[in-house]
Amino acid sequence: MEKVPFTKSGLENIKKELSNLKKIERPEIIRAISVAREHGDLSENAEYHAAKEKQSFIEGRIKELEDVLSRADIIDLSKLSAQKVTFGTSIKVYDDDLQKEISYSIVGPYETNLEKGFISVSSPLARALLGKEKNSVVEVKTPRGNKVFEIISIDLIK
Repeated sequence: MEKVPFTKSGLENIKKELSNLKKIERPEIIRAISVAREHGDLSENAEYHAAKEKQSFIEGRIKELEDVLSRADIIDLSKLSAQKVTFGTSIKVYDDDLQKEISYSIVGPYETNLEKGFISVSSPLARALLGKEKNSVVEVKTPRGNKVFEIISIDLIK
């Protein structure tokens, strides 16, 4: 069984999502299905079909999150150093193409959020940066061609 790495805060967010799905979303969709059934013929009842589809999504997500939580491996960030890029580090890189600095935090696959700069440890960019030190220049293969980054700083995620 493959472990899934998490920061402590990332794991808490997954637990909150699971709790919300079980305690709020699931009961709401059950009520919506019940109300839709009362409208008669189910074969032509769009509300019923939409609610059943949403129920299927919710149940699938609950199973997925329960599985992930059973395999969660919380990484103790206090035991890491910021000498090299690793899981749990925040890095600032200079993007040669964009000619600007960009910050990323390397987290587990279920914590990824590009808007916040959280990239998965298994992403091509993170894999290229892992193990590198400050001032290293890294070339990353992307679908749009190779990109060059220089590591400006490495810190632990706060």
